Amino acid sequence: MTQPSTTEAPAVVMIVDDVPANLAMLHDALEQAGYRVRVATSGVRALESVQLEPPDLILLDAVMPGLDGFETCRRLKSDLVTRHIPVLFMTGLTDSDDVVRGFECGGADYVTKPVRTQEVLARIGAHLSNARVMAEAQQAADAAGDAIVAVDVDCRVRWATPLARRWLGDVLDADARLPAALRQWLGRNLDSSFNWPGVDRRLVFSRLGAARGGDRRLLIQSQVHVPEPAALMRALKLTQREAEVLHWVALGKTNTEVGAVLEMSPRTVNKHLEHIFQKLSVETRTAATTVAINKGRTGNAPADA
Repeated sequence: MTQPSTTEAPAVVMIVDDVPANLAMLHDALEQAGYRVRVATSGVRALESVQLEPPDLILLDAVMPGLDGFETCRRLKSDLVTRHIPVLFMTGLTDSDDVVRGFECGGADYVTKPVRTQEVLARIGAHLSNARVMAEAQQAADAAGDAIVAVDVDCRVRWATPLARRWLGDVLDADARLPAALRQWLGRNLDSSFNWPGVDRRLVFSRLGAARGGDRRLLIQSQVHVPEPAALMRALKLTQREAEVLHWVALGKTNTEVGAVLEMSPRTVNKHLEHIFQKLSVETRTAATTVAINKGRTGNAPADA
């Protein structure tokens, strides 16, 4: 049976049950096994407590008055901040439909009452071990500043780095699931990337391969929309050739790459850039790109143009 390491802070397990006797029995068993234990007597109180301090694992009674365990779990899994927490259902319900319902709303495991403490402790240890591996991978991605998301077989988000959570805010549906177009792309098993359009930027999704447990990891990159050359000509008073050069420079192309696209030498590209810098009153490619994106999109020319 896996127990908390003596060199690490003990894992925090939350028990959610409306029956005091069940809480007391499980509380004592978990404390003796070395876990920190928190309790909640209703689904509503559990959700409030989790928002204040997320536990490492939740033991959740399925049948409770008011907000039952199934709805409590569904709400936990619809929130990107809490959906990574493993939820183990415990209930007297043994019908297969109830078991399926528990897994469908996001439960990681299911134990029946009367609860056998040694079995529960063994299951907790296994799920915490899996969650620890996933957390280490997420922490590494967080430290690197990457936007990475892991989704399960139903394309629901299992975890996401802070940057990915911010970008996905307007993309996911109410159940933290990828939209239909993205799900279809994932189902085709192609090596290509997927572009999700937005107002000011587009999100580019690329596969990073499978993660532990069959989850799929995706890298998300953000690309700002760059106005077309015609818009740059109008807004910035550029010639057609200058607008074309600025468009491709704003897309991150080098002078050599721009020359290849526009069929001119890198030296000629550089000459156009000199004229562009002068007209926009800037000194660098980055500054010119910023002007192109901001002024070109709004159609406002610089004051000294």
